Amino acid sequence: MLRLVAFLRGINVGGRSVKKEKLKEAFTGLGFQNVSTYRQSGNIIFETTSTSMEEIRKKIEDALRGVLSYDVSVFIRTIPQLKRIIDMEPFRGQSKEGTSFLVTMLPSSQPKFPLQLPLTIPKSTAQIISAEGKEVFSLTHGGGEGALPNPFVESKLKAKATTRNMNIIREIVEKFG
Repeated sequence: MLRLVAFLRGINVGGRSVKKEKLKEAFTGLGFQNVSTYRQSGNIIFETTSTSMEEIRKKIEDALRGVLSYDVSVFIRTIPQLKRIIDMEPFRGQSKEGTSFLVTMLPSSQPKFPLQLPLTIPKSTAQIISAEGKEVFSLTHGGGEGALPNPFVESKLKAKATTRNMNIIREIVEKFG
């Protein structure tokens, strides 16, 4: 069995609220096993015998559209992929108090990140410091900046993305890895 994590974009925002149990039922109904949610309902850990990430992603997006009556973008990562993000230490040397370390996940179809890095997001102090593979790494410094990297990246790439705090990724790997 392959253990995967589905990161769901914007599942409980904009006046929408989805219970963890409803998501677990949807994933179980797709034949996935050992389905768990972690913290927010947008982090679903599950096991499958399928190995096609694109088929799994599409299957989940189709099922969620049916259950929720709106589109949810899904970003699939394996536990080894998440471990690799941690092992890269993308935030090494960035230990300023009050700083949040964020990982924005890009779709599997996204080509190389096109912007010159590092860069500061306009009208803020939030910074995109690097990109590697399908992940973009950002720093925010409080004052509501935590929500800035995702829409900025989406606007530049013209594609959906989802962002998680690096601490959540570490916790998922520790608990489910």
